[in-house]
Amino acid sequence: MDKTKTRARFAVKILPRAKKTELAKKVGDLYKLRLAAPPVDGKANDACVRFFAERFRVTQSSVRIVQGLTNRTKVIEIDGMDLMEVERILANES
Repeated sequence: MDKTKTRARFAVKILPRAKKTELAKKVGDLYKLRLAAPPVDGKANDACVRFFAERFRVTQSSVRIVQGLTNRTKVIEIDGMDLMEVERILANES
């Protein structure tokens, strides 16, 4: 499989200004992500990208918010991973 052409997309609901940054339970098709960062000046978006880059052990440039930059519900895209791999990793953390 060519990892450079593999991309996974999933939806996440951001809950900013939480006590700590952590993945919460999945509700339907949405993963919930509590972020300590406030939703101002792109800080929550940056924290979201950092969180998923660390979890999937990829560079921050491999993680993109492809929908919802100004909304709490976002679509995240991860380069070099397939959706089954992403869901397996996230299921072990929530």
